Amino acid sequence: MVQSARSRTVLTLYTGADDIQSHRVRLVLAAKGVAYDRVTVEPGDPPEDLIDLNPYGTVPTLVDRDLTLYDTAVVCEYLDERYPHPPLMPIDPISRARLRLAAVRIEYDWLPEVETIRAGGRPAEAARRRLREQLLASLPLFKASKFFLNPEMSLADCLVAPVVWRLPWLGIELGREGKPILDYGERLFHSQGYVRSLTAEEKAMRS
Repeated sequence: MVQSARSRTVLTLYTGADDIQSHRVRLVLAAKGVAYDRVTVEPGDPPEDLIDLNPYGTVPTLVDRDLTLYDTAVVCEYLDERYPHPPLMPIDPISRARLRLAAVRIEYDWLPEVETIRAGGRPAEAARRRLREQLLASLPLFKASKFFLNPEMSLADCLVAPVVWRLPWLGIELGREGKPILDYGERLFHSQGYVRSLTAEEKAMRS
C-alpha cells in the first residue's frame, strides 16, 4: 500500500524532474540538509493524491504532515524558517526586501523566456536573445557580492543558480562579458548541497 503524504513523518515534495521552480525548492532542502520523500510528477499528469492536496495540481508542492504548501516562494521561506540553520536570508529587512524583489523580477522576466525556449519553434531564438540580454544587464548584481546580492548563500541563489545551470542546455552563450555570471555558477555547482539537489535529468543538462 502506498503511504499517503499526510501520514508520513518526514517532508514530502512533489517535484518536476527538470523545472526551475522545483529545482529551487530542492536546492533549499539540500542546503538545509533536510531529509524528505521525493515524488516526481510528469508534466500534465499529476497523481490523484497531489490533486487532493493542491487544487492546482502544480509542482513544487510540499507536504509537512497536516500542512500543504504550493507557492514556490512561500515553500522556500517556510523551509528557511522551519529549519533555521544555515539561514538563507539576511537579517536586516532592507537586504531581505532587495533579495525578494530580485526574485520577483527573475520570475517575471527570466522564467517566461526559459519556458519559451523550452517550447521550441520560431519564438525560441528571440527568447534566447532576450534572456541573454537580461542576464548581461544583471552583471552588477553578480559582481556586488560573492553570492547574488549577498555575501552568503541566500534563497535568491536557490532561484538564480538553477537558471545559470541550464544556460548551455538552453543554447545561451554569455561569452567573455558574462564571465562573472559563469564564475558565480561554478562557486555553487561544485558544492555538495547543489549536487544533492539535482535530478538525473538536470545532471544530463551538463553531461
